[in-house]
Amino acid sequence: MSPLDVDDLWEHAPCGHIVTDGAGRILRVNATVLAWLGHEHDALRGTLITDLLSVGGRIHYETHFAPLLAMTGDLQGVTVDMVGVDGTRRPMFLTANVKTDAEGNFELLRITAVDATDRRAYERELLAERTRAEAESARARAFAETLRRSLLPPVLSPPPGLDAADYYYAASTDDIGGDFYDLFPVNRSTWGFFLGDVIGKGVDAAVVTGLTRYVLRSAAVSNEDPVAVLGNLNSVLAQHLGLAPKRTLSTLIYGNMVRAGDGFDIELASGGHLPPLLLGADGSAYYADTLGGQAVGMVERPRFVAHTLHLNPGDTMVLYTDGLTEALTGTGRERFDDDGALLASAKGWAPASAQEAVDEIRALLDGLGSGVQDDAAVLAFGVPVT
Repeated sequence: MSPLDVDDLWEHAPCGHIVTDGAGRILRVNATVLAWLGHEHDALRGTLITDLLSVGGRIHYETHFAPLLAMTGDLQGVTVDMVGVDGTRRPMFLTANVKTDAEGNFELLRITAVDATDRRAYERELLAERTRAEAESARARAFAETLRRSLLPPVLSPPPGLDAADYYYAASTDDIGGDFYDLFPVNRSTWGFFLGDVIGKGVDAAVVTGLTRYVLRSAAVSNEDPVAVLGNLNSVLAQHLGLAPKRTLSTLIYGNMVRAGDGFDIELASGGHLPPLLLGADGSAYYADTLGGQAVGMVERPRFVAHTLHLNPGDTMVLYTDGLTEALTGTGRERFDDDGALLASAKGWAPASAQEAVDEIRALLDGLGSGVQDDAAVLAFGVPVT
């Protein structure tokens, strides 16, 4: 390679080259650096390398970079801002090494500078995009939480002489589950209640959930037969959304209760939902016999299972969704209730008030942690002992 070629490589390299003496005064600088900073030829000769840096860069050079060079003899990939003639800052990656004389004295400092303007712009874009993504995620979470709250009853309305408690476990802050429940007066002597779970998540599930709650409340007023109420719901869903299980399928329990003596008579209908858990005042725990019903929104004329029971003082009934029973335990793919863990746990609670039962289930869900992969709703009511 001829001397002319070497000079050309030095002057017009795609990176900047700077050489200083042991005191940091510039001896030579290539045309690339001069062009970046807007200086004329030889204008920087004799100036200090720190004169090219921003105030922050100068402080870092004097307190960190220079001592590091003195100790190790080189500097790898530090970032500083160089300031041009017009005051414009240009971010640079600096790499440097030291040449020493025979006695080890600092003789020359060789610096290579790489323009980091595009890299800095790219990093700013990444940061801005991340900020936008985080803001969008926050808005999505806020929307999901607002929509979730709008689908739940603001206040349960139990009849006099009945205690009620509820809990909703949201498995995700970014998505909307299809779990729903309510307890409300139908007339002066009858109260209605329901709990269920729409298949799927998101806005589609929310639409079905909202329609289901509205229809159940309306149907309960016109017909006190729980089986007929579920039948009306199935007809409305079929009419408005069509019998498309991926869109409308839901399992649920609907029931009515009336005061009877010192307790309550309950008549309920199950549409393929998990059986209610009954906690007796005598310490017993068992499931109501509601198995066999079909889910709503699956066929034109589904079969619903009816059941009647009586709650005496000290008795509690607990309704729940499969977010609890199907939660993973952390042992392979084992689910919480695969081997009857819920009933076994309930036998340890009974007798329990509605609030005590809900608190126990809440503790179970908290203990399962990330294993709870679907939303879980709990609704309990019991007759207090007077």
